[in-house]
Amino acid sequence: MTPYRTSMQIIGDLLIATKESGDEGIRTTRLLAKANLSHSRLSTFLDNLTGSGLVNKIEYDGKNTFVITPKGRQYLESYKKFADVAGSFGLDL
Repeated sequence: MTPYRTSMQIIGDLLIATKESGDEGIRTTRLLAKANLSHSRLSTFLDNLTGSGLVNKIEYDGKNTFVITPKGRQYLESYKKFADVAGSFGLDL
C-alpha cells in the first residue's frame, strides 16, 4: 500500500515539475499528470503557490501556464536540504 503524501511533499513535487519545465512553463494538464492530483486539489495548491509568490501563473488564450519564480527555486532548495537532513535521522517528511 502506498502511503499518502503530506502537503509539503505535494508542494515539493509541484515545484520540481514547474522547475523541470524551464522558462516556457508547464500547463495545467501536464502538471495534473506529473503531480498525480485531482483538478480540485491541484487548484487549491496552485492558489497557495501563486499567492505566496513561489509560482507565477501566465494566462494565454484561456490556458494557464505555470512558471517557478526565484523565490520558488529558493524554497525548493531549502526543502531538499531539510528533507536530506530529516532522512539522515530516519525521518520521512
